[in-house]
Amino acid sequence: MGEESGGDTEVKGTIEAVTGLVKAVPIYEDMVQPVAKQLGKSLETVGKVINVALAPVGILVWGYDKCQEFIQTKVADRLKDVPPEDIITPKPNVAGPAIEALRYTGHEESLSDMYANLLASAMDKNTADGAHPAFVEIIKQLTPDEARLIAYFMDSQPFPVVSVRADKKESGKGGFDIAVNVSLFGEKAGVTLPKLVPAYLDNLGRLGLIDIQQAYTYTDKSLYEELETSSQIASYREHVAAIDHTFTLLRGGLAVTNLGKQFGSVCVVGRQANTAKT
Repeated sequence: MGEESGGDTEVKGTIEAVTGLVKAVPIYEDMVQPVAKQLGKSLETVGKVINVALAPVGILVWGYDKCQEFIQTKVADRLKDVPPEDIITPKPNVAGPAIEALRYTGHEESLSDMYANLLASAMDKNTADGAHPAFVEIIKQLTPDEARLIAYFMDSQPFPVVSVRADKKESGKGGFDIAVNVSLFGEKAGVTLPKLVPAYLDNLGRLGLIDIQQAYTYTDKSLYEELETSSQIASYREHVAAIDHTFTLLRGGLAVTNLGKQFGSVCVVGRQANTAKT
């Protein structure tokens, strides 16, 4: 009985220590300052319009109470199956920036889930070493759609992509790219804006989470069948025919980098899998 009581006290103390970090995060009020009157009546009118446009942003920005509630609910939920003796105070260079960034993205569930997983991993002594400080900066540079894509890429499976070219019929050379890195990832991951997936992939590659190689082709050509017979490829084919060029497909594949796998295991897979079981 005494041991259980002591364990509960230790867990409570650790979570309170993390919650205390929220107090150290600056809470900026009055984000939108009124335009100075001396700028003239016209600028003042524009300023009022800007104030109206930015007003909802102030509502979305989390304050101390929301961050504290997040830690005591979402983060605590992800640690409920961790033995009390394994819960530790997280490194400030992980927890501090994560809580600060959370203030601006807490309303986006797919991103706040990543912060919850990162904080929970940083507080478990068995996973704390994998909670890299750079992961906060990575999450800050993701959209909710990109978070969904990362979750999809955590499944071990082939990820075929193709690029569409229009080549001159006479020489077969001197053509141009119609679309690069076309895939079905958006539909399969359930993103909100499938048309932006190629740009999302560029960003994930820039962050070092994925690598797309056009020279890399799966030996099993059937892996490309669903993509190459899709409506979007059919649309590109019609476009190339309309401009009297030769339609060419360049096959490639997407691979998750080592950094991407570590990021996924800490911020996506592990903690979500644990909570899904309960």
